[in-house]
Amino acid sequence: MAALDLSFGVIAFFAVLSLAASIVNGGLGYGYSSLSTPLALLVFANRIVNPAYVLLEAGINTLMLFRSGGSNVRATYRRALPVVLSLVPGVVLGSVVVSEVAPEWVRFGVYATILPLILLQAAGFRRPLKGETSAAVPVGVGVGLMYSITTISGPPIALFWNNQGLKPREFKAAVAQVRIAESYLACLSYYLLGLFGAQSLSLFKVIAPPVLVGVPVGMFVATMVAAETFRRVCMAFDAGIVGYGLSVVLPTLLGVGAAVAQSLFVAVLAVDAGLLYRYLKERPMVAAGATGALDPGGGLAGGSTPDAGEGDPHPGPETYS
Repeated sequence: MAALDLSFGVIAFFAVLSLAASIVNGGLGYGYSSLSTPLALLVFANRIVNPAYVLLEAGINTLMLFRSGGSNVRATYRRALPVVLSLVPGVVLGSVVVSEVAPEWVRFGVYATILPLILLQAAGFRRPLKGETSAAVPVGVGVGLMYSITTISGPPIALFWNNQGLKPREFKAAVAQVRIAESYLACLSYYLLGLFGAQSLSLFKVIAPPVLVGVPVGMFVATMVAAETFRRVCMAFDAGIVGYGLSVVLPTLLGVGAAVAQSLFVAVLAVDAGLLYRYLKERPMVAAGATGALDPGGGLAGGSTPDAGEGDPHPGPETYS
């Protein structure tokens, strides 16, 4: 196997990417892979990227679980358990796909799958599910499949738990439980399939050190900025990255014209910017209400903030449009 091309430019790119992604993950409790994987796949194939990222996220998710607090884990573990148990078949199947499917198709699958999920989060979408336990099983299988193929699972997990009205810190605890289970299961499955090669381990050595700085910085930022605002801005940036990745892979994989691919990217940016503008425009009106309403979305993915406390994180349907 050829040595991994780790020129200075490549090392700098992955170091900066890892730092930025870990800041997001430290603040939201998820987001490392959804921010970094789409760009990483433009440089290296998924057979190299995935094992390095899965190994790194096993450590990050362990830290995030401890940071969630024992009381929040105890309050949510029964609700998280059906999702965790359902991860197993999805992770096993996805790991086999990683070892067999052509990298270009994996790239396309990553971008096409997570783009609508990210845009739904950017739009503040929420439709609470009454049969949570029944819904948790297909969610767990799908998340396990997606994570082992793409190393991305934050958007669908966050969308699911946001729907269910968890308090901010309980949200982080529920996300952390699912993500620590999926990353450990993926590590085991990758190891048994022999996917932890020298190239992946070399990449791991580049992306791991920035996390030691990025995660604490993200945790600090989350205490200074309204959690939902931080989440919306991160998702908006994430959607732009995924839209760019999709526009790059479409011409080579499906023969789509460059003009069409670029038009798609522009359309994603336009929708993305519109959603963020709408949120930022409406937020002051909600915050200025006589009742002292929470930041829209109420800090679904964050800790205590000046306008997102430990009460009900969901103000009411009138704050969403």
